[in-house]
Amino acid sequence: MAVNCAYSVRGTGPYLVFIHGIGARRAAFDKIVDALEDRFTCVTYDLRGHGQSPIPKEAFGLDDLVDDLEALFERAGIDQAHVAGHSLGGMIGPAFARRCPDKVLSLGLWSTAAFRTEDDSAKVRAVVDAMREKGIEQVLRTLAGRWFTDAFAEAHPDVIEWRAQQVLATPADIFLNVFDIYADTEMAPWLHEVDVPAQVLTGELDGGCNPRLNKQIAEALPQSELVILDGLKHAIMIEASDRVIPPVEAFLNQKIG
Repeated sequence: MAVNCAYSVRGTGPYLVFIHGIGARRAAFDKIVDALEDRFTCVTYDLRGHGQSPIPKEAFGLDDLVDDLEALFERAGIDQAHVAGHSLGGMIGPAFARRCPDKVLSLGLWSTAAFRTEDDSAKVRAVVDAMREKGIEQVLRTLAGRWFTDAFAEAHPDVIEWRAQQVLATPADIFLNVFDIYADTEMAPWLHEVDVPAQVLTGELDGGCNPRLNKQIAEALPQSELVILDGLKHAIMIEASDRVIPPVEAFLNQKIG
């Protein structure tokens, strides 16, 4: 059953829906929304169990997260929208477009993964297993090193702490549940079915969502472009929104003429 997720709406123009990743919040897109709200009606929401959204009582999977997005479209009165997702959100968006192709005008797949090798999958699964064994907080600092560059982390410890507190404020079973979804989802078998304009964007130094995987994602999508942001890791919107906005803006402007 779909969860009625908490959401926000800002701006005017065609709808643009953003989907955040594991243990994050809709606030992850604030700077992107600031830049685009003069041309797009920007909709951000908290995934189930995150932020202000209801906490489900049972375990859930990718299809359930797609159900939530479909329900959000209905509640917000959205007939069609551009959809962009980061990390796990970059898996929810394409799955939604596959289910509801008439509702999606374009896709943004930001810092996400597909076409993982056995070794890639094993590394992601090892992170989840370590969190279950040692506790999320014990592994969290390692994750921060994967998300942010060393220079940014050193210069902005307050931002690192803000992101860490988002994770710690997410119920542990929810955080591990969504990490399981991220670890176990493989889009490779069906990505070629998602025939909408797409922009695939990732950081050059993103270990888990690296250019090698994103090149294959872009090649699988019938209508796509690939953007690699040099020198960045996973948390591209937080660390370098000023570098994310120009290519995203250019892509979307092409779609609205």
